[in-house]
Amino acid sequence: MSAQATAPGHEAGLILVLNCGSSSLKAALFDPSPSVLAQAREPVWRGQANELHGPGGPAWRESGGAAEVPVPKGAPTPQAALLAHVHARALAHLAGRPLRAAVHRVVHGGGRYVEPVWVDPAVLADLKSYVPLAPLHQPFAVEAIEALQAAAPDLRQAACFDTAFHHALPTVEQMLPLPYSAWERGLRRYGFHGLSYEFMAQVLPEHHGELARGRTIVAHLGSGASLCALQELRSQATTMGFSALDGLMMGTRCGSLDVGAVLYLMETEHLTPAQLSHLLYAESGLLGLSGVSSDPRALLPQEADNPRVQAALALYVRRIVREIGALTAVLGGLDLLVFTAGIGEHNAVIRERVCRDLGFIGVELDPAANLAHARVISRPSSRTRVAVELTNEEWVAAQHVTRLLAAA
Repeated sequence: MSAQATAPGHEAGLILVLNCGSSSLKAALFDPSPSVLAQAREPVWRGQANELHGPGGPAWRESGGAAEVPVPKGAPTPQAALLAHVHARALAHLAGRPLRAAVHRVVHGGGRYVEPVWVDPAVLADLKSYVPLAPLHQPFAVEAIEALQAAAPDLRQAACFDTAFHHALPTVEQMLPLPYSAWERGLRRYGFHGLSYEFMAQVLPEHHGELARGRTIVAHLGSGASLCALQELRSQATTMGFSALDGLMMGTRCGSLDVGAVLYLMETEHLTPAQLSHLLYAESGLLGLSGVSSDPRALLPQEADNPRVQAALALYVRRIVREIGALTAVLGGLDLLVFTAGIGEHNAVIRERVCRDLGFIGVELDPAANLAHARVISRPSSRTRVAVELTNEEWVAAQHVTRLLAAA
């Protein structure tokens, strides 16, 4: 397969965005024309595959299509098959327009990459070196870049980073309580889900006015999950740290954990680093505790009859509430709480349980608005406004590559 490329400045081409998550892949084609990209915020075409590692393999769903399409077999890995399928489907929707550039959401940019960059061999080598810091995400993004290089060697590719939004965190939030030599070597809290938080920083003032510039916490709750405390729309603190393993309990990741428990497991179970990494990233969280699923949608119907599911969901909510309380203390209060990402946007039960335990900061939920997934789900009398916002990481990535093209 091949893709056409256009010279910088050609406005007819489209931009391909690839967002490789821990359990999903999202792809979209955007028109980079300023009037279209800035105003519509919607792609020309989009598709998504979930459950990448499920027993049946990923299925692909596109905008405008009701049915899921199984991904063709035959590639060395499910990811490779999916990437080839996505590329083919994207080319099929160009409608005679050339493909101008591709941009990838890359989870970890280390301490070096705080702005989007064009991918060259040196950048790609750096991205590979960060794989141990984000083993669920980074390899898939690297594989996507290399797959496109092979299929369309003349296509320009860019990377934008989830860590970049947090690069200006206060130093006290960046530092780890390790020997100072670790700080000097670059061990620090990076923070993640930055493209999602960057989108929120742009749209929240449109929907909530000056309130959004005050003390805001955004809860990005998906298969991976984190919170970000914002003031003046800038990151002030976040629950993920050096790796995407930190903070909230997640679908398969443990979140914050007593290091002593990790040392104990290593010693008593004689785990290798690779085995320990797999345990903490892929066998913990909701899946590990429940023994059933990493998805609250699958767990909630079984909750009444399964004590392990009850415990898993209770701890999941407790950890969210605890971290919201901690970030509220850092901000000195809370004006706006925003739920986003797959669970945050669509799971009214989880939102209700979190808000139920936040009455101490003046949260009063409107049950009907919550069930309807309304933009504002708190009562008018609530001291803290509670909102639901759809995130749009792909649009943010398209914005970034458009700026790179304009500067070329």
